[in-house]
Amino acid sequence: MKAVYFTEHGGPEVLKFGELPEPTPGEGEVKIKVKACALNRLDVYTRAGVRGTKMNLAEPHVLGADVSGEVVEIGPKVTRVSAGDRIVVNPRITCMQCRYCQSNQTEYCGSAGMIGSAIRGGYAEYVVVPATNAFPIPDALTHVQAASLPTVFMPSWNILIRRSQLKPWETALVPSASSGVGTAAIQVAKNIAKSTVISTTSTVEKAENATALGSDHVINYKSEDVSERLKEITEGRGVDVVIDHVGTDVWNAANRRLAKGARYGICGVTSGYKAELQMGAMFTGHLTMFGVFMGRSEDLEQIIYHAGQGTIKGVVDSEYPLQDVRKAHEDMEGLDFFGKLVITVD
Repeated sequence: MKAVYFTEHGGPEVLKFGELPEPTPGEGEVKIKVKACALNRLDVYTRAGVRGTKMNLAEPHVLGADVSGEVVEIGPKVTRVSAGDRIVVNPRITCMQCRYCQSNQTEYCGSAGMIGSAIRGGYAEYVVVPATNAFPIPDALTHVQAASLPTVFMPSWNILIRRSQLKPWETALVPSASSGVGTAAIQVAKNIAKSTVISTTSTVEKAENATALGSDHVINYKSEDVSERLKEITEGRGVDVVIDHVGTDVWNAANRRLAKGARYGICGVTSGYKAELQMGAMFTGHLTMFGVFMGRSEDLEQIIYHAGQGTIKGVVDSEYPLQDVRKAHEDMEGLDFFGKLVITVD
């Protein structure tokens, strides 16, 4: 089969387009004909071998977590899906045996991994995944749209809806509106929770796009003081919920502007890992701060439903054929895009 793989860590130049053996599904697994696969920041980190992603690379590795396609073969004991089903893949693989998995707290599974990291991913014509990770999609949802959903909408849903229970009368802060998580979180906060949304971005064009997605207020962090603008917009009350996928930069700006009882969810640290925590403010402000990594299958099922209804949608900036994965990685590192970059496979 045709695939894009790498045999050593490095820049986009280590990605090779060539032939690899076609995978065969084992017990409890399904083989998928890949139609689309969205890029994520984790792909870039894993390719480079940074931020704890270094691999021994004893054999070629295939990236790509957010996969959609068609089931073409099922392994023994698979009853969840059938050949011919149109599906999207939950990228988070869990053991389904530990006490967390057994109590429907799969995000806490200690042996969890990501498709495209723990096992070969979707930069290929075919991929094999656990059948429990394959979710049927409605006819109204294209494969490109489906692939653009999981890794950005699952943590957004987890933080804003399930964990924070964001209310219509509350205000949510969504930093980096042009990122995949940013575009997802704006829609979840506005279209599902019906809340007021404040987002941040770096250009006038991106601000206009964020407004079109549902942001009520957009702060240009290149030309405005984010903390002061948050104070102004909320009339000194502060924001109720923050979905922080950026890290240090947002933490320093937002923590001075949290409302009483605010919930601060963290799902990424692209701008840095470290920040100072004012513990006194936590108990006097009744603040809740927590981290999430992806979400649960039930989150993805609700996301698929709402995407099929048109309530939310994956924002796709660009599509690339499989042989142009290297260019897609270069564009992702360049940061000059709004939404998701998606690989399409014929």
